[in-house]
Amino acid sequence: MCQEVGVIRIRMPDKVKFIIDKITAAGFEAYAVGGCVRDSILGRTPQDWDITTSARPEQVKALFSRTVDTGLKHGTVTVLLGKEGFEVTTYRIDGEYLDGRHPREVIFTPSLEEDLKRRDLTINAMAYNDENGLVDLFGGRNDIQERIVRCVGDPKQRFGEDALRMLRAVRFAAQLGYRIEESTGDAIGRLAPGLRQISAERIQAELVKLMTSPHPEFLKMAYDFGMTAVFLPEFDRIMETEQNHPHHCFSVGEHTLHALTEVEPDRILRLAVLFHDIGKPAALTVDEDGMTHFHGHAGVGAEMTGQILRRLKFDNDTVGRVCKLVLYHDYGNGQEPDMRFLRHAVNQIGEDAFPGIFLVKRADIMAQSDYMRREKLSGLERWQKLYQKLLEEKQCVSLRTLAVSGADLIGLGMDPGRKLGETLQKLLELVLEEPERNSREFLLARAEEMLSQG
Repeated sequence: MCQEVGVIRIRMPDKVKFIIDKITAAGFEAYAVGGCVRDSILGRTPQDWDITTSARPEQVKALFSRTVDTGLKHGTVTVLLGKEGFEVTTYRIDGEYLDGRHPREVIFTPSLEEDLKRRDLTINAMAYNDENGLVDLFGGRNDIQERIVRCVGDPKQRFGEDALRMLRAVRFAAQLGYRIEESTGDAIGRLAPGLRQISAERIQAELVKLMTSPHPEFLKMAYDFGMTAVFLPEFDRIMETEQNHPHHCFSVGEHTLHALTEVEPDRILRLAVLFHDIGKPAALTVDEDGMTHFHGHAGVGAEMTGQILRRLKFDNDTVGRVCKLVLYHDYGNGQEPDMRFLRHAVNQIGEDAFPGIFLVKRADIMAQSDYMRREKLSGLERWQKLYQKLLEEKQCVSLRTLAVSGADLIGLGMDPGRKLGETLQKLLELVLEEPERNSREFLLARAEEMLSQG
């Protein structure tokens, strides 16, 4: 087995060294492996440290007093040291893949080389311990230096075994700012339809990692390879929808890709920007001068976004928050800042979600043409200043800060139920129109009037 010895030194946590040393002292091999080695070479702090060993699971369990049987069938035991857990996995060879995702069987092997050659990418197929240094059989360190994402061995075989590896390759390229090596890319282009075998949950996890990476615009790579056609065909439609209008200089899809780079890597914000114009193809009209318009696309897009996110098995909170930002991303455009309008806007959009509107709007503007950009940004800044004033004055914009509550209305003799909720909403409407009305005395008086009128 050829390997690089002593070329690079990695600083491992004391607990990882302890586990490796204890296993090797018992006569077995043990190495840190995978992402932790890659990140260490990149000068990053690994989130997790995985350990691979020639010891069988039962032999690992015999060496440590506290273990958890995480996945014995696949050779994995979690060693507990204090409050931390470290996965220790026996060298293995994966058997035949029958579903494009999972091997039918796992065969334990005494060979580190056999274990490393089954891994997906060269940058994830390196191992390290202090005694032998870096074990890099497939050129992972060189690919890091060359900024390349490359499969271990035959990429068609790797992707045929597990189709999710294709999306992982693009995700790693986005996280690291790397290019995908030619034969690896060719294989993705041919085998992209295999992603249909992958669960929505696994697609979702990779998509979120890609969206929150330093290069969310690398989603275009997934489009070029034919992957989005499988799991996000709506994105393909916006990539193919042109915008002939002074405010735009890109297709809807290219505009979206540019906008993604203009917003911070927050999961909700990046998803909102990804989908903010997803409804444009359905709302497209062309006037007699050949100019494109997309009236009502925000409402159409919010509905489509909900369908897409539910299809990809996102949780209800994420669906609600993203859809709200999509629905209101054009809210107030072209209107001069007005405090009354702003109070109603914050009430409709929600106090928690509202600040995100400014960030989505700014990203949207920055990805448009230069036409009136300065005026648009100036208008957005005026809205933000007015919103700051609203916060400083602690103006009431929701039932949360209304001067009366349901309990107060019950104290007046109102029965719990829908009528009570409707009354509170009517009182809030009065306050949204005139914030000085948010006093307990005034609102209770109005509530009594409403109660007397039935």
